[in-house]
Amino acid sequence: MNVTSFSRSGVSDWILQRASSVIMLAYSLAVASVVIPGTNYEVWSAFMTQVWMRSFSTLALIAMIAHAWIGLWGVLTDYVTVRMLGSLGDRLRFCLLFFMVALLILYLVWGIFIIWGL
Repeated sequence: MNVTSFSRSGVSDWILQRASSVIMLAYSLAVASVVIPGTNYEVWSAFMTQVWMRSFSTLALIAMIAHAWIGLWGVLTDYVTVRMLGSLGDRLRFCLLFFMVALLILYLVWGIFIIWGL
C-alpha cells in the first residue's frame, strides 16, 4: 500500500474514479435538465436550494475532488520521478502533492460554504 494513494490498491482507485465519473455525469444531467429548457433565476434558485439538490451537489463535489486527487496522484507519480529529475524529483513530487491536497481541501471547504450557505 502506498501512503500517498487515495485507497488500498490500484483497482480500488480505478473503481472509485469510475464511480466518481458516474456521479458527476448524473449531476451534470440533473443540472442540465433545468438549465437547457430555459429557466430564470427564481426557478434555478428554487431548484438548487432544495435539500436533496444541495446533498447531491455536495456528493458531486466530493466525487470531483476524489476524481481529481486520483488523477493528479497518478500523473505526478508517473511523470515527476527521480529518473527524470534526479534527486529533485522526490522533493518536487512531495511539494506538488502537498500543494494539490491543500488546494483540494480548500475547494471542498469553499464548496460546502457555497452549497450550504454557511
